[in-house]
Amino acid sequence: METLALLQPLALSLAIGLMIGLQRGWQARDAPAGHRVAGFRTFALLGLAGGLAALLPATFGAILMAATAATLVVGYLRESTATDHSATGTVAGLLTLALGGFAAMGHRIEALAGAAILVLLLAMRTRLHRFLRGISAAEMEAATRFAIVALVILPLMPDRTMGPLDAWNPRQLWMVVVLVLGLNFAGYVLARRVGPTRGLIATAAAGALVSSTAVTAGYARRLRSPSPADSALIAGIAVASAIMYARVLLLTAILVPFALGPLALAALPAGLVAAALAWAAVRRTAPMPADGDLKLGNPLEFGPALGLAAFVALLAIGSRWALQRFGDAGVGALLLLTGFADVDAAVITLAGLPAGTLSPSRAGLLLALPVVANMVLKAGLALALAGGRNGLRAAAPLVASVLAAGAGMAFLALR
Repeated sequence: METLALLQPLALSLAIGLMIGLQRGWQARDAPAGHRVAGFRTFALLGLAGGLAALLPATFGAILMAATAATLVVGYLRESTATDHSATGTVAGLLTLALGGFAAMGHRIEALAGAAILVLLLAMRTRLHRFLRGISAAEMEAATRFAIVALVILPLMPDRTMGPLDAWNPRQLWMVVVLVLGLNFAGYVLARRVGPTRGLIATAAAGALVSSTAVTAGYARRLRSPSPADSALIAGIAVASAIMYARVLLLTAILVPFALGPLALAALPAGLVAAALAWAAVRRTAPMPADGDLKLGNPLEFGPALGLAAFVALLAIGSRWALQRFGDAGVGALLLLTGFADVDAAVITLAGLPAGTLSPSRAGLLLALPVVANMVLKAGLALALAGGRNGLRAAAPLVASVLAAGAGMAFLALR
């Protein structure tokens, strides 16, 4: 039994080395013999060495680890050339050594998970390099700024209520900035990746991650002048509105999870109607190249995000005052008016109310109000900006989803 207890961790360490070595050996399968720092067998030995070092007395284990790591580094220095300085294989070898020791120390699940992630990253080499080549300087700068906003500033924000009526929580308000910037950045990147080459509909879908209202207004203006792209523009408006329902449900699941079920009773049927009509519109549309008229703007524009945070801060005061003065009816009226400007702001405002203020059913019903208001606004934009038959065709899916949402809200109110 004692022998088995020693062999099991060594076998796991060997298995980890074999798993990583299989990928490294396949990656370097075309390299001439003797021109690799480490191959399939070497990685297996590295995993075994790590496991053995963990089981040996501390001094001997440290010597074995240090000697093995030094051998890897020397091998890298000898094989690197003026044109090839890749240290990936050497770093992978050092990690294999460490993971082998980690597994032998009793952290089996963690070591296997680490090895699986390492193999995945190594296997994605070509795809990751292609992805990096597609990143623009503006996107790289935006990603760095977003990391500072989300990972540095957010944790430093105080997590307590303050201000008039104790309506402001600095961390929650800054989370608004993080969410808006994240959505804008994701929409911008997606639009660049699939934009002009995938057509107007793909651009509308990407744009809806930023603002479905902006997509509706932009496409409706172009529908005023008849063109071969009319059917694609109408389908794009329908797709953007369907995505808006999904975005609202996702935001609610993150910020107001207790209201998600009731809201889904009203919003999900409307979203399904919108999605079905959008799918029908897409099926009737021939592939069209996008002409790039719809601009998604800066990949990380702080102005709108900070503006929305300020808007939410004012709404937080207004919602608490309305709740104290008029009860649920006051909050509902405020959220309804908010929906004409921004549905996300309505969801964030409700999330800022004190816990237990509203029942899940009431919260879901109140959140459905700005969703319907926003869809009514977009239907009006389609009719007013496109006009004529095209305006009716563009507004029809939006009106149908509003009717479905109204039926869902009626059911929710009568439950």
